[in-house]
Amino acid sequence: MQPLDASTHPFARLDPDAILNALQARGWQADGRLLALNSYENRVYQIWLDDGDIIVVKFYRPQRWSDEQILEEHRWSQMLAERGLPAVAPLVRDGQTLQHHEGWRFSVSPRRGGRAPELDDVPTLERIGLLLGRMHALGGRPLFRVRPTLDVRSMGIEPRDWLLEHAAIPPSLLPAWRAVADACLEAAQEHMLAHAQVRTVALHGDCHAGNILWTDAGPHFVDFDDARNGPAVQDLWMLLSGHPQEMQIQLEPLLRGYQRAFDFDAGELGLIEPLRTLRLLHYSAWIARRWDDPAFPQAFPWFGTERYWQDRILELREQLGAMAEPALQMP
Repeated sequence: MQPLDASTHPFARLDPDAILNALQARGWQADGRLLALNSYENRVYQIWLDDGDIIVVKFYRPQRWSDEQILEEHRWSQMLAERGLPAVAPLVRDGQTLQHHEGWRFSVSPRRGGRAPELDDVPTLERIGLLLGRMHALGGRPLFRVRPTLDVRSMGIEPRDWLLEHAAIPPSLLPAWRAVADACLEAAQEHMLAHAQVRTVALHGDCHAGNILWTDAGPHFVDFDDARNGPAVQDLWMLLSGHPQEMQIQLEPLLRGYQRAFDFDAGELGLIEPLRTLRLLHYSAWIARRWDDPAFPQAFPWFGTERYWQDRILELREQLGAMAEPALQMP
């Protein structure tokens, strides 16, 4: 895919002066130092203040979330922090967590560093499981009202349709990709319907190792940007990796910790591979939709090539097989 003119993208005008001016307008006095952090969907910076404090500033991608949807995320992380869970919530300034300046929307959070958790360590998995159980116990009823719910339509059908409508797949591979994508969506929908009775909870939404930072005091959760309602297992399966036997071993301490705080429905284990399949389809569409953002061609130079889509076809075929296999088992 060919990138559009990078100068036309909204983030092109978010230069250091614009960042520091936005902060100053809302009462944060920076000393001029800033460091861009690893983020593609939004723009996130570590900023040093005159008083010696360090903050993290997130500038939200225009037209992705409404103000109401962003505020739902903020209330969720705030509630978790207030109840003693290690969630990094935005700071309040003049009664607001969502700040506005010259068309930009941004939030400011305290800096909380850390390293990725060691997911091959049993006590680490058990502790993360306990914290997720506590999180879901607090969000044990559908919490979000204006954010989309995690389902096959929003995470699979709509991304597939967008890719087709925008001719993102090379013509030579389109029939093969379309056939396997359609088959995967049909299988995922069958699984979701078979488990329609599964409880819906408020989720972190993107709970992988990169969004759990570990310190000597333990872990804390960051980046609730994808928070929404959905099945609890969505916040668990991205912490599992490897062959089914390896995932089964990792699952045991994770659920042991989880069930100390909240009940887990064994039926949700049948949703792991359908949810993985939806994430793969959504991921390809996410990159394609962001291609006019200059950060994306730079970060994903291989995207859109025939080799990329050949690999996606093989990946989806593997997912068809995985969805047909028996689910992981409760410990």
